Formats: sequence, C-alpha cells, structure tokens
Amino acid sequence: MSLLKLFYPDQCSACDDLLSTGEKLICTSCRHALPLAHFHTTTYNPILKLLRGRTSLENAAALFYFDKKTRVQHLIHNLKYKGQERVSAYLGEWLGSELMTTEAFKNIDCVIPVPLHKKRLKSRGYNQVTGFGKALATALQKPYLDDILYRTKATNTQVFLGRSFRSTEVIDSFALRENNTLAGKHILLVDDLITTGGTVEGCALALNTATNIKLSVAVMAIAV
Repeated sequence: MSLLKLFYPDQCSACDDLLSTGEKLICTSCRHALPLAHFHTTTYNPILKLLRGRTSLENAAALFYFDKKTRVQHLIHNLKYKGQERVSAYLGEWLGSELMTTEAFKNIDCVIPVPLHKKRLKSRGYNQVTGFGKALATALQKPYLDDILYRTKATNTQVFLGRSFRSTEVIDSFALRENNTLAGKHILLVDDLITTGGTVEGCALALNTATNIKLSVAVMAIAV
C-alpha cells in the first residue's frame, strides 16, 4: 500500500465509508441501495410526464431517484462541489451499459451535454456532465458534441424548487453556435439532475432551432 493510500484511503463517494479491495468509487452496499429509476424499461416515465406540453421528447432515462439527505444527493454533491470528477464517467458507464441494449435508444445520432456557463466552468474546473456524456456516447457508439450548445448566462440552481416553478431566466439561457450539424439528427441531451425541467426545456428551445431534430434525454437523477 502506498503512503498516499495509507493516509488518504479511498472512500465511497455516496456514503464516505472506506472502500474495500476491488471496490471502485462506490461501495458494494451503496451499489445495492441506491434507488435506481429504470424508466427506460417501463411505461411509467416521470421525465416525459414533467416535460409534456413544454417540449417534445422521444425518450428519457434517469439512473437514480434524487431526494434530500440521501446517498444520491451526497454522490452528486461530491461530483459537483468536492472535485470528484471521476464519478461522472462512472455513472455514465453504469447507465450506458443499460441503454446500449435498449431498443428506444439505438437510433440516437449524437450526444450533447447541458453546458456550464463559462464563469462556472472556470470556477469549478470541469463540467460535471462531461464524463457522463462521453461514457454514454461510447456505449451507444455515437459522437459526443460539446461545442455546439452553449449557455448565454449564468443562472442559479433549481434544486428543490417546486415542480410548478419555471424560471424564464433558465429557459432563455441557451443557444447554438451553429445548427447545420444537427439538422435531421436524433439528439441525446445529457445532464446531472432534473428538478423543475427548466434546463431541459431551455436546451430544447435552442436545439429546436436546428431543422427537423428529435430529442431524447438521459440524466444521472431526477428529483422526487
């Protein structure tokens, strides 16, 4: 064991317990306890329900349900605010292993991440969705495009706002650098967390300036 491991042993990103030999990022106990959503395997899909009448979605998937003071909240907090960037790809590989065998996601043409505003990207040092999106793109064998959709202004988080709340500021904060690349494409938009749906709605508004697109969504978690 290295001195670094001796004084700074690996901890589970979901519960902070020490990882055992062979465990990676998330302990076996949390792997079995985290609340999996499985929307892509059932007819019940809260994401499609939340966005109905606001934007047209072909399909939607989430890895987890999200709630206050849970392992999922701790996991995503560590990813976004504690520098645990590796969690992003880990979750993308997890969900990607399921979506790659799901018929509804086989006709995706490209994967696009929800972008961070340049100021937030500079302060955080990374987009927490990048690893997740790249892992999904690899699983689906589709291109990952992170240079087309961008954020025009910084906005506050919408975590734990009521589902009826819709921030016009968030909805109007996305644009495309160019739209010819996306014409006629089925886009998989990826994000970390859906709460009010305003971010997805805003991205969809921008993406739909491209001609004849279809849109699906995949996220790490959806707030309950």
